Amino acid sequence: MRPSLTIIAVFLVLFFASCEDKKSSQKSAAETVADKLEEPDSTETAVAQNNSEEKEETSKELGDAYPIPQEKLIPFLTEYGKKNPENKVRIKTSYGDIEVRLFRDTPLHRANFIMLVKNGYFDDTYFHRVAPGFVIQGGNSDNISTNKMRHNIGSYLIPSEFDAGHKHTYGAFSAAKYSEQNVSKASSPYEFFIVMDKGGTPHLNNEHTVFGEVISGMDVAEKISQVETGQSEWPIDNVYMDVEIIE
Repeated sequence: MRPSLTIIAVFLVLFFASCEDKKSSQKSAAETVADKLEEPDSTETAVAQNNSEEKEETSKELGDAYPIPQEKLIPFLTEYGKKNPENKVRIKTSYGDIEVRLFRDTPLHRANFIMLVKNGYFDDTYFHRVAPGFVIQGGNSDNISTNKMRHNIGSYLIPSEFDAGHKHTYGAFSAAKYSEQNVSKASSPYEFFIVMDKGGTPHLNNEHTVFGEVISGMDVAEKISQVETGQSEWPIDNVYMDVEIIE
């Protein structure tokens, strides 16, 4: 009887160990999906696991002004805009370059975009949404580094700048926004889109802030708009970008 009990005990241990391994692997898969969906909780959890050495290094790179709190956003961007007057950028991709002029009468959006470019934020992102004949959208990725960068810069929203009156015509450069609990139609600071509809997209006017226009490279944007996509209009092959200041 004792050998039988021993065999049963060993079997139970192995059985429960196997179940635990399966649960662990299922959790990893769920966490991967959550990262791709960029849920705020998963972002905060990933960043919370950074050690003090990483935080100190990030602080040195960005400076003491970061992360930017929402209540200090307007004065921060206003001052940043005065010290950084550039308004032309080049988006470099494997398909070619797209040059964009940022409008000065949308000062908060211009200053924010220039600030992100100078901090190298976009250089680890893609054109992650492609909707042919509608828009191509960039500024996101499924890299953990993108979530960390967003957290380190700040989780803020940019007030809309509809008063400038810019419309969503072909080649318009506009800010994405979060749809939930956003009655003020404030902009996401990290994602932008280019209008690809040659007739324009007037239904987006006063829904998203247009803060620039493509001045060169719409042929490149057209090539990107034709790439093969999978779920959520995300390209099968990532369309990487680097963004640099022209002037």
